[in-house]
Amino acid sequence: MSDRFNTGMTVRREVLGDAHVDKAEAAKTDFDGPFQKFITEDAWGTVWADETISRRERSMLTLALLAATGNFEEIPMHIRATRNTGASPEDVLQAFMHVAVYAGVPKANHAIKLAKATFAEFEEERG
Repeated sequence: MSDRFNTGMTVRREVLGDAHVDKAEAAKTDFDGPFQKFITEDAWGTVWADETISRRERSMLTLALLAATGNFEEIPMHIRATRNTGASPEDVLQAFMHVAVYAGVPKANHAIKLAKATFAEFEEERG
């Protein structure tokens, strides 16, 4: 595999956690393998691996962009990743407040609902 792939897999594991990546890798097939390679190299090995901005900032940007574009299904995964990126619940709320102003209140409202549910899962896990 390429250096970008290896870097991407390392960053992906650091951000999303081994359990998530192991599950995704186990579900990979010949059909979606090229796509998985692409996102590992380009999203994780290039964009997320770049050190120009912190992972905390990148996490907040990602959540805001997901909400602003209505790509809600990945929000819980990226909320879980905040445990590894350093983005606090307050940071997440501020990102979604920006979404409300610049992309629409309904999108921000839905994203906040997903974040609240995911943060509640964290509390349940702590027991």
